[in-house]
Parts: sequence; structure tokens; C-alpha cells
Amino acid sequence: MKFILFDPVRTRQDLLPLTYTRPIADCRLGIMTIREKWEHFLSEKTLSLTEPYLEAKFPFTVLAPSPSERSGGEVGAHIYINGSVIPDASLVVQIRYLKEEQALIDGTHVIAYHSAKPQLNYENIEAIAASADKVSAGSYSKISFPYDIFKMNGAEIVKDFELLTKGRVSQSLSETNTLLGDASHIFIEEGASVECSTFNVKGGPIYIGRDAEIMEGCLVRGPFALGDHAGLKMAAKIYGATTVGPHCRVGGEVSNGVFFGYSNKGHDGFVGNSVIGEWCNLGADTNTSNLKNNYGNVDVWNYREGKYVSTGMQFHGLIMGDHSKSSINTMFNTGTVVGVAANVFDSGFPDKFIPSFTWGGAEGVETFRFDKALEVAVRMMERRHVELTQADIDILKVVFEKDKIYRAK
Repeated sequence: MKFILFDPVRTRQDLLPLTYTRPIADCRLGIMTIREKWEHFLSEKTLSLTEPYLEAKFPFTVLAPSPSERSGGEVGAHIYINGSVIPDASLVVQIRYLKEEQALIDGTHVIAYHSAKPQLNYENIEAIAASADKVSAGSYSKISFPYDIFKMNGAEIVKDFELLTKGRVSQSLSETNTLLGDASHIFIEEGASVECSTFNVKGGPIYIGRDAEIMEGCLVRGPFALGDHAGLKMAAKIYGATTVGPHCRVGGEVSNGVFFGYSNKGHDGFVGNSVIGEWCNLGADTNTSNLKNNYGNVDVWNYREGKYVSTGMQFHGLIMGDHSKSSINTMFNTGTVVGVAANVFDSGFPDKFIPSFTWGGAEGVETFRFDKALEVAVRMMERRHVELTQADIDILKVVFEKDKIYRAK
């Protein structure tokens, strides 16, 4: 039995630009990614069923090694799980009890499908599963838009904290620190360095990952998660519900922000109600507005609709795809969406939608040459001893082509 996390087509489009470079399940929410949550509950590794251009990095290997070879050969029955759905114990029980050619359904949403059909692919799995024997799903949570990630982050930090720390003993919090609240609500993994800072766990737990570092003078309110090998710079001010993913470096002021991993905000400046992908860098004094001057609902760019749509939310900051950068003193307006590998600079507010592979800002943008963008990516990744693989390059080539239509406008 294999467990395959599939991308619903519409949800995947609604989650762009974050899903340009990953399946939905590899978005970070709480302490872990959605995939890591499923693997924790299932005690199994998972595979991916997503757009073909991502499969070299996020493989689907049940039927055949490549999409062109999937039409033939016998396969066993496997369980396909909606990668936008957040697991819990009761949902996992329902999924494990699915019989072959049964689907766990909630209205029009396919939650899981148990099948041995060889013709399943990213585009048809939902339609095929909808015609199977239906089992009604119980209550569950899912992400549908990028802003769901920061909206749900606090509750997910709490749930992940319980999963990851149950039955375990935290490293001791040094006496140089100040703790407000119950000591059982802070957990420090082995190798972490935490000195001369203040932690308030009255509003939610604080998790500090393996070999992470919190420098002197930081003020942190839970719920908060700091990933493995990540760091808070001196005097950082962190409000919940915030996640700083693995290998990130963050300073200044952050409120309800989610950094996926390997990204930097090393200096002063405010980031609020925002989601920052991997390998991003926010220059010194980069600021995001997360509230309109008229206190109205925020509209954001939606790739599937091809226009700005209402979020129905009053607080919404920045959504930034992988490998994008901002220069010093950059100002992002409320509800700005930045694509992949964009380089944002200039004085004033840039547009609220900045396509992938653009170079510029408020005074206009031009195409960021693909070879130059790769040079930047290679240099940044080398600093963390990570290789930009051919699979990564091929993914970025597809994104470059996909966003040509927006750059042309």
C-alpha cells in the first residue's frame, strides 16, 4: 500500500505562486509541512501526484518512472489523499478503512480515494474518484488560498507542538532568559542556543528546533515555531502566530508570518500576515502593510481568476514565491503578491501583483533574464551548502514561461 498526496487542480491554481515550485502538501503550516503531518500520522513516506513538470523533484513512482510510461503494467491498490487537507487522527482512521474503489467525499471535494486504476493522473483523479463508491467525510480542515496559511497557522502550531513533543523532554531553558507562563508550553530541541531573551507562552506554545539559535534580546510571544538550524537575530520582536522555517534568519518585527525555509529577513522592518516562500531575501527595512488606511477588506491577485479578488479579510500582508528578493527600504502595499524569482527595488510602492522573473519596482519592471536569475539562486544556495539541481532549473524554466503572459502586460 502506497499513500500518494494529490493536488486538486483548482486549489493548486488558487495557491499560486507558492505552488509554482512545489506540490500543495509541501507548503509549511504550523511547525511542519502538510506532507510531514501526513507522514507523522500514517507512519509512512508519501509520494506526489501533481503537475508533470514537478515530478522529477517530487516523484510519483507507483505506476511507472515517467508520465509517458503510465498507460501499461499492473499496479497494486493505493490510497490517494488530497494534499490540501490537514490530517487528524479521526480522518486518518476513515482513510485507512476505505475499501478499494471507495472515495472519501465532502460535497464536491475528494478527500481520499482507494484505487488500483492505472490511468489516474493529476488532471483526472478528482473526476474518476467522484464516480466511485462514496463515503461521507467527517470534519476536517484544508487550505484553499495562500492567506489560509497564516490564518490557520496558530491552531496548527498548537496541534504540531502536541504531536512533536508528546512523551518527550525539552532541553532546559537557560536562566539568562525570562519565561512568562507554563514551562511545559516551551520545547527546545537538542543543540539549540537560546540566551537572554523573553518568551511569553500564555497565548500559545513556543517550539525551538534542533540547532536553532535565538540571539540576545529577542521578545517572542507564542504560538511560535522556529525550525531546525533557523535563527532569530538580536532584539527581534515576534508576535504569534508565526513560523520561521528551517534555515531561515529573521530579525526586526514579525506578526503572524510564515517563512517556509531557507529565507532571510535579517534586519529591521515589519512583516505581518504574510507567507514567504523558500530562498527569499527581504532587504533591510523592508516593510509590508497588512491593513488598509480605510480598514476595508483586502483584494489580492488570483492566478486562476486572472484578476484581483476579495479575501473578505481586513489583515493581509505579502505573499512571496520562492527565490524572490527585495532591496533595502522596499515598501509592499496591503495584499501584495510577488511571484517566483522576482527582484523588487525602487522607491515607492510597487504594484500589488509582481509577476515571476521581473526586475524593478514602482517605476516599472522588465524581465529578469533567466540566466541572471539562476546565477543569483546558485550563489544564495551555495551559502547554505545546497545545490541548485537540474530538476530545480527545469521547474524554474517552466515558471519563467508560465508567467510570460503577465510580464507582457
